[in-house]
Amino acid sequence: MAMLSLISARCIRRTLLYPFIESFSTKPFKPIEPGPQSNPIIPPNSTSFDHSNVRQTLSCYANDWKRAIEFFNWVQNQSGFNHTTDTYNGMIDILGKFFEFDLMWDLIKRMKEDPVAYPNHVTFRIAFKRYASAHLVEEATNVYYRTEEFGLMDETSYSNLIDALCEYKHVIEAEELFLEKSRDLVFNDDVKIYNIILRGWFKMGWWKKCREFWEEMDRRGVCKSLYSYSIYMDIQCKSGKPWRAVKLYKEMKKKGIRLDVVAYNTVIHAIGLSEGVDFSIRVFREMKEVGCEPDVVTYNTIVKLLCENGRIRDAYRVFDQMREKGCAPNVMTYHCLFGCLEKPKQVLRMFDRMINNGVRPRMDTYVMLMKKFGRWGFLRPVFIVWEKMEEQGCSPDASAYSALIDALVQKGLVDEARMYEEEMLAKGLSPKPRVDLGTKPLIE
Repeated sequence: MAMLSLISARCIRRTLLYPFIESFSTKPFKPIEPGPQSNPIIPPNSTSFDHSNVRQTLSCYANDWKRAIEFFNWVQNQSGFNHTTDTYNGMIDILGKFFEFDLMWDLIKRMKEDPVAYPNHVTFRIAFKRYASAHLVEEATNVYYRTEEFGLMDETSYSNLIDALCEYKHVIEAEELFLEKSRDLVFNDDVKIYNIILRGWFKMGWWKKCREFWEEMDRRGVCKSLYSYSIYMDIQCKSGKPWRAVKLYKEMKKKGIRLDVVAYNTVIHAIGLSEGVDFSIRVFREMKEVGCEPDVVTYNTIVKLLCENGRIRDAYRVFDQMREKGCAPNVMTYHCLFGCLEKPKQVLRMFDRMINNGVRPRMDTYVMLMKKFGRWGFLRPVFIVWEKMEEQGCSPDASAYSALIDALVQKGLVDEARMYEEEMLAKGLSPKPRVDLGTKPLIE
């Protein structure tokens, strides 16, 4: 039944998409022909695999752990590929994403027996991250103690644990754990962990706690680094007080602290918000004069500020200058431009340009564009983006399905939307409750 729904959904996509494709795309449309009946996760005519092939295939199944593990085992058992620590880590990350922790530990045990694929700090950083994302703080902490049997119970693992907890909003537990352990453990770089926790409070948006922790660092005699200042300037920007970030910048200059590109990027953003984009451009010129080369984030910041101020032509000029200066635009550059474009043809033309320039869209790129077209009331461009996502080998996640289903419901195509919900369920993804489709939350 699930397979029939999947086939029906694809037929509906093509029926809606094919007659109108040339109205929205700059490239001719080529219908996707069904392939031979074979295992879909095994590339046809492949007799050998290298590390890059395996990693790329696993990344394509990042949202389908069953197919990922099937391929992972098949490529080793049937194709003779010897997994490396990196490919193991890729598979462990996918299993952890779906909270398949028993299977994750089975792989870690297999790694322990494999001299060429022994677990490393990245392996356990992934484990910390996935337990923290599941809000299993005690289990994440226990993983740190288990690193001892792998010879990895050190400052790096401890920093990774604190970082994972902070990343998933368990900053209170991370701070308590650090302050408790700091009595027993001596670290070579205390300020690094202080910075992780400061950044954790920043991500929580607890501005008062950020200020208190900043002052606590002073009370404890922590020698603040340039990175500490960069984080705190960013905090001031995000808390709606960019002028305070500018004040910190001037204070740093007085103290003779040499700014790096990260700090300059924060300052450029802060001055742009508080004093205008033209002042940001002045700091941009200053950083080049002192020998600090702008990076892609610098250009992205300028492009975004120009877009937000309605100076689209100037944003395009900076965009075109990036390649001339040897700084290729990345996904975020295109995201900035997508945000200010107001016509489907313009967006799809820029989307084609992005792919043609070798910039691989992320899942949030597809979701952002589908939501944008959905808000505008255009359904066919939504399917164009969906087809492009499949062509690029990306397996849609829950957010992508949600954007597509919302667009279908908005157009009154309830039966078609329900088919995609069934396809989601067949992949183990949970659809959000929708009154139009008769779905309700599990707990009311």
